[in-house]
Amino acid sequence: MQNDLNCLQEQEFEMIAKTFMGLEPVLAKELTQLGANNIQIGRRMVSFTGNKEMMYRANFQLHTAIRILKPIAHFKAKSADDVYNEIMNIDWTKYLSLETTFAVDTVVFSEEFRHSKFVAYKVKDAIVDQFREKTGKRPNISISNPDIRLHIHIAEDDCTLSLDSSGDSLHRRGYRQENVEAPINEVLAAGLIMMTGWQGDTDFIDPMCGSGTMLIEAALIAKNMAPGIFRKEFAFEKWNDFDADLFDEIYNDDSMEREFTHKIKGYDVDIKAVNTAIMNVKAAGFSSDITVEQADFKDFQQPKEKAIMVTNPPYGERISTPNLLETYKMIGERLKHQFTGNEAWILSYREECFDQIGLKPSIKIPVFNGSLECEFRKYQMFDGKLREFRNDGGIVKTEEEKKQMSEKHRFKKNREFKKRLDENEENEAADLLNFKFHYKERQEQRNARPRYKSRDEESNDNNRETKFRKRNDGKRSEDWRNNSKRDYKDRENRGGHERFDRSGKRFKK
Repeated sequence: MQNDLNCLQEQEFEMIAKTFMGLEPVLAKELTQLGANNIQIGRRMVSFTGNKEMMYRANFQLHTAIRILKPIAHFKAKSADDVYNEIMNIDWTKYLSLETTFAVDTVVFSEEFRHSKFVAYKVKDAIVDQFREKTGKRPNISISNPDIRLHIHIAEDDCTLSLDSSGDSLHRRGYRQENVEAPINEVLAAGLIMMTGWQGDTDFIDPMCGSGTMLIEAALIAKNMAPGIFRKEFAFEKWNDFDADLFDEIYNDDSMEREFTHKIKGYDVDIKAVNTAIMNVKAAGFSSDITVEQADFKDFQQPKEKAIMVTNPPYGERISTPNLLETYKMIGERLKHQFTGNEAWILSYREECFDQIGLKPSIKIPVFNGSLECEFRKYQMFDGKLREFRNDGGIVKTEEEKKQMSEKHRFKKNREFKKRLDENEENEAADLLNFKFHYKERQEQRNARPRYKSRDEESNDNNRETKFRKRNDGKRSEDWRNNSKRDYKDRENRGGHERFDRSGKRFKK
């Protein structure tokens, strides 16, 4: 019996990790490092295969995933009746019971299916009718907090039905106590930092930090901590086959975390933003790693230690900023005179704003911030002339960056922006267009690959390090986790609760 259970746990299945447009390569790299197989990049998504442990780890450890879907059916449908019949053919007792509440999310790109809600109703009707035929009773539907959340994607006549293993979007880490106006999404912030290649090897600065999201995500990356540590629950915890012991082991495994010896510094001219950032940093348990002070970027001075700057200035879209172009001109002036020998990365939307910076970027990367098609630009700051910098061995643009630049489109002049996505749907409106459900087609290929080893097998493999090492002490290292083994269910007491000084400070002259 135990062998059967182990075999079931090791069985690989298809999964889909959803993300923002522009972050797909970053997410694919994360999945590779996590040990996922059959990784394929699509539009706003990355498909992969793995076992139950991989699904738990993907939800818990990935910085750039919005949610993790587990496809359970793929079929053709040219009408609502076709959808109904295909859903009726699935044995729903594997996933639901009469006591289980469920909800259906729908994304539709089809001439035949014009109304996504109608598709959702047909899916719900099929599931309910099946239970009525078998038991005479029906399961309940819950929109706000269902036990099981289903996701159906239709692209023309290709339909993919999935279980949503995440529940709330994974960008909702759980550390955010308060917001300022137009905060950057946590997943996007993490993706931008990862694009820079920074891993905690220098100081990190955000001179327009807002509520501190970029700072906290930088700390998570620098210390290689799982962003899911703050969350109270994931959807897979309500599934019939949930393995509490396995997830408890993953939750308490801090073997991959690393020491961070530099500093993360945030500044903002708005004292309300500063106080909000301090509160969020405190809730995340990073007060010893992150400092937040009130200061105007125009007063910025050359840092004493080598540093990287990543910032998201106002665009004039959601935040009304007087003298917007003057602000960007000031940013360029500060970088040129007070950030030499370092690199700065800036996310913005308008070409005219970038023009005001007055510096030549070494790379431009298109990304979406909500529904805005933005660019993420790198500025390599050096002292003196470019020719002298290169003669001294300085590198403005790496070969990888040159390759990326050749593949990326440039800003369109006088771009007319049309809202492309409903931000409340968390960028989920066009994500699986390129995905093909080919689990069966790749079965022979996967059988030929090295099998995904269990912890016990890997611990006995003396030729290489274990992928998922078993902890010896069962303890997590941070003070806010009470320096003892935590039950994954015990997630109420996040962070410290002592009061902190909210007085603003100025940059030192």
